[in-house]
Amino acid sequence: MRAISDYQDIIHSHFKALQLNKEPNNLYEPIRYILSLGGKRLRPVLTLMAAEVFDADSQKAMPAATAVEVFHNFSLIHDDIMDDAPLRRGNETVHEKWDLNTGILSGDAMLILAYQFFENYEPKVFRDLAKLFSKTALEVCEGQQYDVDFETRDDVTIPEYLKMIEYKTAVLVAAAMKMGAIVAETSTENADAIYDFGLNLGIAFQLQDDYLDAFGNPETFGKQVGGDIIENKKTYLYLKALEFSKAEEKEQLLHLFSIHPTDNTDKIQSVKQIFTQTGADVATQKAIQDFTEKAFQTLDAMLISEDKKVVLKAFGNKLMSRNV
Repeated sequence: MRAISDYQDIIHSHFKALQLNKEPNNLYEPIRYILSLGGKRLRPVLTLMAAEVFDADSQKAMPAATAVEVFHNFSLIHDDIMDDAPLRRGNETVHEKWDLNTGILSGDAMLILAYQFFENYEPKVFRDLAKLFSKTALEVCEGQQYDVDFETRDDVTIPEYLKMIEYKTAVLVAAAMKMGAIVAETSTENADAIYDFGLNLGIAFQLQDDYLDAFGNPETFGKQVGGDIIENKKTYLYLKALEFSKAEEKEQLLHLFSIHPTDNTDKIQSVKQIFTQTGADVATQKAIQDFTEKAFQTLDAMLISEDKKVVLKAFGNKLMSRNV
């Protein structure tokens, strides 16, 4: 197996060479733009890696990896519209650079394009990939709706929140890995085990993203720090802060998450202070570690060599020590 950086280089080169020079230009230019912004390319890397874990040539998994990344970027365009986000990966979001209608339509086209990449496979593999992809895409939409619903609810629980991030984020990470296993035509047991590995790692990844949204470095995070606070999102940090807070802190936090000031600087600072005072920041870091360890436990069920398990574990550890 290769180093993670090697997979990233392969994916980067692939997307740089990907030809989407189609008409009408106003539909495809925003697609080329969002795909050119790069990012971590985590999901397609996982697809290539999973294929090699199960002894297939990673290039065979490239169409599936491409589908995963195109779908992920489609979801980002629509998420940014729903969140009215100004920045994505340190650059203007599609709906800001063009307009709302362009963002909606170009996003729709990306969803269809994602499906078309599966047409590179023979019928059985195509069927299994498409079935997993349809299930995953619907769960991502369900997770996004839960996320929206939570903004107007004051009774969101930790289990509900974890279900939301499982659907919104983790299932796509899990599916990316299982797609590599499907392309490699490994056993059902192996495919299911690597799905569970990706699922738990995906939950840990989103909890880490929530943490960095509040406490990340604006220069490396690539998104607006404090965005979740501005949008009054009931993140794990917020829910743990409510759980651990004293009466006065709880009252202040509930108030801060009921307002939309013109200038959010003071609001962000005040909320972060409560997160720290209550120990919600530490509790979130512990949850990140717990789900990462849960992911590592699934490696025991995989019938693969120990050196491959070491590579997967190293990837998980690297992912959880990120600052972007």
